[in-house]
Amino acid sequence: MRERYHLHLVSDATGETIHSVARACLSQFDSVEPEEHHWSLVRTVGQIEKVLASIAENPGVVMFTIVDEELRLRLQDGCRALQLPCIPVLDPVIGTLANYFGVESKGEAGRQHVLNAEYFERIDAMTYAMANDDGQSAWNLRSADLILVGVSRTSKTPTCMYLANRGIKAANVPFVPNVPLPAELFQLNDPGAPLIVGLTNSPERLIQLRRNRLRSLAQEDETDYVKIDIVRQEVAEARRLFTDQRWPVIDVTRRSIEETAAAVMQLLEN
Repeated sequence: MRERYHLHLVSDATGETIHSVARACLSQFDSVEPEEHHWSLVRTVGQIEKVLASIAENPGVVMFTIVDEELRLRLQDGCRALQLPCIPVLDPVIGTLANYFGVESKGEAGRQHVLNAEYFERIDAMTYAMANDDGQSAWNLRSADLILVGVSRTSKTPTCMYLANRGIKAANVPFVPNVPLPAELFQLNDPGAPLIVGLTNSPERLIQLRRNRLRSLAQEDETDYVKIDIVRQEVAEARRLFTDQRWPVIDVTRRSIEETAAAVMQLLEN
């Protein structure tokens, strides 16, 4: 039986960092089901007081990413009075980096979200991924950093979007039986061309995903799209293509989107 706990995530910025850290840590506890309370853009004493009032009503662990010293102390003192743990998740990392670099941290809220060149690169990559999704704009494939090719339901689109958030311009092209791939794809074989990666999945897993997709669309789920023999042949044909073209292949059967993206980024770096 999973036990329920309150978890308060307090941030002076968007809360993305604290949410990611909390999820990564909580994934190690199968028996725990936290009820998360998100507090973002907390930058005044008045806001801290509201947070503390909610914590008092729903006692639980508090995790925070706040750089303002006055606000930090107020939150920590309030949690101490309530006898609740209050964890400054970035302190060990920032402290270690400051000692190693020999400089003090800026102590400014939301610095990771400043509108710098990296930010605009991510926006550009997101725009590119949407414009070049599912084989669209084949004429523009050479502008990509990376192209994913795979049969239906191999997570091509979400992987491209995840990579775009890292500033990587990723396009994807579907492999569909008896439908020729864009000719432009086979012209990208010079040293400066984008990396092309084939994605594959087990036929059994593909059928499960495809059936769920068809049902969500209220469509008939007894078509060639989900017949095991045909799907096996489809996967085999895609693999032969990847081998013939000498494209690296990633099997996404047991991988999350994040794990697939990490494998792709490793290929890009090599």
